[in-house]
Amino acid sequence: MASETIRNPLTDQLLSPVNSALIVIDYQPIQVSSIRSMPRDELVFNITSVAKAAVNYNLPIIHSTVNVATGRNKPPIPELQAVLGHLPTYDRTSINSWEDAEFKQAVKALGRPKLIMTALWTEACLTFPVLDAIQEGYEVYIPIDAVGGTSVVAHEAALRRMEQAGARLISRVQLYCELQRDWARESTVAGFMGVFENADGYNAEKAL
Repeated sequence: MASETIRNPLTDQLLSPVNSALIVIDYQPIQVSSIRSMPRDELVFNITSVAKAAVNYNLPIIHSTVNVATGRNKPPIPELQAVLGHLPTYDRTSINSWEDAEFKQAVKALGRPKLIMTALWTEACLTFPVLDAIQEGYEVYIPIDAVGGTSVVAHEAALRRMEQAGARLISRVQLYCELQRDWARESTVAGFMGVFENADGYNAEKAL
């Protein structure tokens, strides 16, 4: 059996390592502690997993924080720093990161048509830049199990609003599979195996 010739990764309708970028916004202690739409340990596991996937597939990553420089907020959670700590962070005062000139310029400079966007909270710091990015012609993908809101209702209402505007809702596992696509792409298989891990410590691969 043989795989098809690899599609043009720039024009592929699916996410590929060369047509997409990861945006990570405001995974800071006070935001994480206020999440009520899912268990916080699961959220932390999932966003860390998404970040690991981006590193494994060599996606460009824009990491933004809010109010660290002003002293009103703390740096990103250590679990995420362990994965993304080698990258710069774009600190801002605006709730909507798309209204921060440095952040917006950094995203546009990547030249990637597909943005995988994650943020806390779903109803604010995710929704606002997602809507603005879509308005400017980007395809936006949201790993819904790696984002969270201040309530289930707030989270789900925000997801509906973004989806109505054209955002694509995905999961962390779907993200891994879409980027990997073929077991024959052996250089990224080792990193892909993280897809079998879960926040509760269960590893589906080892259970087989």
